[in-house]
Amino acid sequence: MSGNSFGTIFRLTTFGESHGPAIGCVVDGCPAGLDFDSAFIQNELDRRRPGQSRIVTQRKESDSFEVLSGVFEGKTTGTPIALLIRNENQRGADYDHLAEAFRPGHADYTWEAKYGHRDFRGGGRSSARETAARVAGGAIAKLLLGNSGIKINAYVSQVGDISLNRPYSELDFSQTESNPVRCPDQETAARMEELIMQIRKEGDTIGGVVSCVISGCPVGLGQPVFDKLHADLGKAMLSINAVKGFEYGSGFSGASMRGSVHNDIYESDGDSVTTRTNHSGGIQGGISNGMDIFFRTAFKPVATIMRDQESVNSAGERIILKGKGRHDPCVVPRAVPVVEAMAALVLADHLLLMRTDRL
Repeated sequence: MSGNSFGTIFRLTTFGESHGPAIGCVVDGCPAGLDFDSAFIQNELDRRRPGQSRIVTQRKESDSFEVLSGVFEGKTTGTPIALLIRNENQRGADYDHLAEAFRPGHADYTWEAKYGHRDFRGGGRSSARETAARVAGGAIAKLLLGNSGIKINAYVSQVGDISLNRPYSELDFSQTESNPVRCPDQETAARMEELIMQIRKEGDTIGGVVSCVISGCPVGLGQPVFDKLHADLGKAMLSINAVKGFEYGSGFSGASMRGSVHNDIYESDGDSVTTRTNHSGGIQGGISNGMDIFFRTAFKPVATIMRDQESVNSAGERIILKGKGRHDPCVVPRAVPVVEAMAALVLADHLLLMRTDRL
C-alpha cells in the first residue's frame, strides 16, 4: 500500500499497527544542527497517549520513544530521523470476534474489499494509534518552527452541542492543558466533561471540534496554485482519523457575507502590512499574509460504541456486534496534539520550500 508519507522537503513516513510490536516514524529533510529536545517530544506524546484521564480510552501505554538514527550529541545530523514507540498494552485477542465482521463506521469493509486481507486487531494500520507517530514527527517540526518564532495552539472548541463561543483572541491558551477536555475556558470545559461522562455511561460516543491558531507565521508560506497553504492544511487535517470537516478563516459562514464586509482591509504602520479584520484566516491566494492562521477541524463520534449493533460479516450474513474493548467516548481531547502536529508538519515543509522560491 502507498500513502504512508506526508510532505515534500520535510517529509514524514509512519509505520506500524495498533496491536503489533511497535509503531514509529521516519522524518526526512530535517536540517542538521537542530537541538533535539527529547523531553519536549515526550511531553507531546504524553498529551496524546491513552489512559491519561477518565474521559479517554483506558488502554495503558507509556508511549516512550527510542531514537534509532538521525541524532548525535543532542543535535540532528541532517540524515533521516527514525523514532520507535513500542506497543506495551496490546490485547489483540479482544478483537478475535471481529475477524469476519464489518464494524459500522469503521474501515473494515473498505479495507478488505481493497486489499483482500486486513489486520482486524483494533483496525491495524487504520487505527488512530498511528497518530502517535504523527505527534512524534510533528514535535520535531515544532522544534524547527520554534526557531522562527512560529507557535501553534489548538484547543477543543465544541463537544456535541456545547460550544465555546468566544473569539480566540480572548482566550488564555495557557489554560488549555489545565483540564482533561483541553478547552481553555474552565466553565465550558466542565460542561463538556460532564457531557462526555454522560455519553460514556450511555454506552455511546460524541463528536466535536478542535480549533487551531498559528501565530508568528511569516508572509510567503504556500504556493499559489495546487499547493496552497490552506489546501495542504486541509489535506493534513482530513487525513486524521475521524475528521469530517475543515474550514479556515470565515469558513462556511463566509458564504452568507457580503464582499464589502468580508474583505480584509489592508493597513500599514510603515514597517509592516496588516489587515484590519482576518476573515481570510491569515491566508490569501494560498499564501500566508502574516496574520494569525485560524482553522477548525470537525471530528465525528467515535465509531466503536458499547451497544449492540446490526451489521454483516464477510459472507454477507446479518450479525449482531457486541460492543466491547477500550475506546474513547469522545476523541477531541486527545486529538488536540494531533491537530497541532499535522499543522506543524505542513508549516515546516512550507518554511523549507519558501527558502527555495527566491534568491
